[in-house]
Amino acid sequence: MTTTLVKLARKTARNVSLRPTALLDRPRRSPRSPAPILRASRQVHPVIDSMSPPRSRFVPGLSLPMSRDENMKPLRIIVLMHEDLVPPDSLEGKTDKEIASWKTEFDVFHTLKHLGHEVHCVGVRSNLDVIHQAIETHKPHIAFNVLEEFHGVSVYDQAVVSFLELLKQPYTGCNPRGLMLAHDKALSKKILAYHRIPTPRFYVFPIGRKMSRRKQYEYPLLVKSLTEEASAGISHASIVTSEEKLAERVEFIHRTLGTDAIAEQYIEGRELYVGIMGNQQLKNFPIWELTFENLPEDSPNIATAKVKWDEAYQRKVGIKTGLVHDLDPATVTRINKLCRRAYRQLNLTGYARMDLRLSPDGTPYLIEANPNPNLSYGEDFAESAHFAGIEYEELIQRILNLGLRYRAAWRLTG
Repeated sequence: MTTTLVKLARKTARNVSLRPTALLDRPRRSPRSPAPILRASRQVHPVIDSMSPPRSRFVPGLSLPMSRDENMKPLRIIVLMHEDLVPPDSLEGKTDKEIASWKTEFDVFHTLKHLGHEVHCVGVRSNLDVIHQAIETHKPHIAFNVLEEFHGVSVYDQAVVSFLELLKQPYTGCNPRGLMLAHDKALSKKILAYHRIPTPRFYVFPIGRKMSRRKQYEYPLLVKSLTEEASAGISHASIVTSEEKLAERVEFIHRTLGTDAIAEQYIEGRELYVGIMGNQQLKNFPIWELTFENLPEDSPNIATAKVKWDEAYQRKVGIKTGLVHDLDPATVTRINKLCRRAYRQLNLTGYARMDLRLSPDGTPYLIEANPNPNLSYGEDFAESAHFAGIEYEELIQRILNLGLRYRAAWRLTG
């Protein structure tokens, strides 16, 4: 996979819906067949493996205007998104493949309109002046940020948010410092380790520098990009057990992705996710799990690029996601406390998804934090919010409220 292909994958991955057709027909109440689960920071998964409580009949873009709470003031909102992902006014005549690319943008935009707000889409690629002009023209109360890159670089999303702060413009989602810390896997792990939050041991291999052969590395290790997302470069070969294989995989990351590599302690166990919302006061969503029903015994249960991109492979190994039912209360409490501590120490705000591994001895390890995860209707973050009693319209409105209440530096200094 070349660097160019990775950038293209990142652009399409963050908006792919698993259930675009189903959403047009009825609320999701039961498990569905797999579909591509392309992931950047927005987590997307194939099959929800839990029967949902009855959902509201709201469907983005199709529901009639709601009877809005008279006490809720309508807002002027700009929605920041990649210019190639500005959604149409209607789904009429669109294929599932077409809908997939701008699914998140469509759901957010039409839900905001459904809530009674004045909403304007702003497509952005590599020109900050587009944002400035939109703010001058529409004078928004808040910018709803679903933009995850700038100029094709994913880590530049933090610069866009910094620009909003310089303009004293309220926005949704995570602040610049939290985005920066979460993007850098090594730096975030150092912070977590300092605060005694369990996280895998790791080694960083900068691009252009030969790997040290004198270190005593502790195997097995999982090798991946230090900064890329969407499981770019991750396969079963990413788990290495010797210095020779480690050197090969580090060279592969350097050559194909053009980034530094990180090799972290591979944690056997279960793959868990926890959604969190809040600035100061935090709310955890129910613990979610990725499972493989038909995974071969000699294959590790990790979220590889094939797991996230290959629909046929998803069906073959029986990938599902859903609520965790079999954890004892003490473990659930421990995981939730760990996630809240990490959220705070990484300076996250708005909303995020925490990725964990639960070892066979019951120790939870935080793998990474993902601020501003996928907000598509019917996907994991929204579904876990649903199980916490928060329907999609309310989820979007709460994200707005958190953005309006966030105490940015410009607000503190007047």
